Amino acid sequence: MKTKRGYVCLGLLPLFPEISVAADASASKEQEGRPNILFILSDDHTSQAWGIYGGGLATYAQNEHIRRLAAEGVTLDNCFCTNSISTPSRAAILTGRYSHRNGVYTLDDSLDVSLPTIAKVLQKSGYRTGLVGKWHLKSQPQGFDYYSVFHDQGEYRDPTFKNSDEPWPGQRNFGERIHGFSTDIVTKKAIDWMKKQDRSRPFMMCCHFKATHEPYDFPERMKHLYDGVEFPEPENLFDWGPETNGRTFKGQPLEEMVRRWETASVDPDKWWCRYPELPFSAKRMSKIAVRKAAYQKLIRDYMRCAATVDDNIGRLLDTLDEMGITENTIVIYVADQGYFLGEHGFFDKRMFYEEAARMPFVIRYPRELPAGKRLDDLILNVDFASTLADFAGTDAPDGAQGRSFRQNLHGDTPKDWRKCIYYRYWTQHEIRPAHIGVRNERYKLMYLYGDKLNMTGSSDYVSEPSWEFYDLKIDPKEDHNAYNDKQYAGVIEKMKEEMVRLRKEVGDTEKPFQ
Repeated sequence: MKTKRGYVCLGLLPLFPEISVAADASASKEQEGRPNILFILSDDHTSQAWGIYGGGLATYAQNEHIRRLAAEGVTLDNCFCTNSISTPSRAAILTGRYSHRNGVYTLDDSLDVSLPTIAKVLQKSGYRTGLVGKWHLKSQPQGFDYYSVFHDQGEYRDPTFKNSDEPWPGQRNFGERIHGFSTDIVTKKAIDWMKKQDRSRPFMMCCHFKATHEPYDFPERMKHLYDGVEFPEPENLFDWGPETNGRTFKGQPLEEMVRRWETASVDPDKWWCRYPELPFSAKRMSKIAVRKAAYQKLIRDYMRCAATVDDNIGRLLDTLDEMGITENTIVIYVADQGYFLGEHGFFDKRMFYEEAARMPFVIRYPRELPAGKRLDDLILNVDFASTLADFAGTDAPDGAQGRSFRQNLHGDTPKDWRKCIYYRYWTQHEIRPAHIGVRNERYKLMYLYGDKLNMTGSSDYVSEPSWEFYDLKIDPKEDHNAYNDKQYAGVIEKMKEEMVRLRKEVGDTEKPFQ
């Protein structure tokens, strides 16, 4: 019989049973030394609402348990997604590959089940793997010993779960219907599974919340949180469009959210989701009053939804303590991308502006990582798979384009660590054109090519190609497109060269570029 360490003569084993016992004990000890992984992922829980990143909402965030994680672990200050929309970001996290290498470019794409993922790698190396909550990659989850995932994006109330012990129903809304609030249910499922695991083997539990995605719903216990509170407005809430700041696209204004609330108020059952706290009407309001009212409702709903996430993070952390495995468990809490909460007058994400592209991220591993540290290095979601593999003592998934930042977390950044990041949003719409972007520690350059290039879920509308440039030191809110400012001509030229270089480096060499 051939093993990883060589050959064993089968005929000798009955005469020397201690050999088998010793081997089993050695393997068990090796497994015990490897960390458990609790990977908590939320949807659209943007850094502005975490509290630990400052901003106007910091003092309002109910975030006791996020703060605990930050105090006991490392906070990433410059973590970014490579494509700011849920399905592509989740594919990048799992595979360690950019969209053009994993095939998930837009919301309408499905993850190829044959692709190597961090789940498959860890499962093969001896980890027990579990996944609960939002999946959103259409194809059946692979590499998980257990899964219980939402149909499609999932519902906040009484959600339907597709379970690993039943045939995969594909895209049909079919499965186990559970009464209750989704964030609470997902947490309970994650806890129940972790408690059932054999302590001789490490586990990875992927606990994925629907929150804080639109419609930003919350359970009854959060209904009166923030009653009577007037939230501070972003400085650029009254950004009315390109004519005021040189921006080259319209974006998704808060007035569109108003339209959705008003439509759903007429007949909630005919709308695609159920918003809380309806009816809502902005009739006979002034332009400024409409935006003010829309912002206050959005933030109130959103922050109640976010408080529920923090509440459940606390339940997960308490469980690790009760199980006595806190010291040897990596806990990561991260959002799949950022979100506009009234900045530029927007909601939603997609665009390569700071609020949408930034991924808030905390990691705690008491046995190894320092407490209360912050990391400024440029980190990408394609780095997550390699980093988890590194901690687990195994190789990254084949084809992974990211690299481990384990060393960075210790304050020992490799000399060749990236100084610039590459971003691409592939879906084309008139208000949010397809675009490419690069960003270093100070400057950001975007090329909005505005063509669908046969991408799924895109419109046929072709936008006029345009450029945007921002000096993040002078203009951190990205209020002034400085592409035509002569003082930046040399910097812009270098950033264009960097865009060409990075496109080649990541293998995204097809159209478009001029």
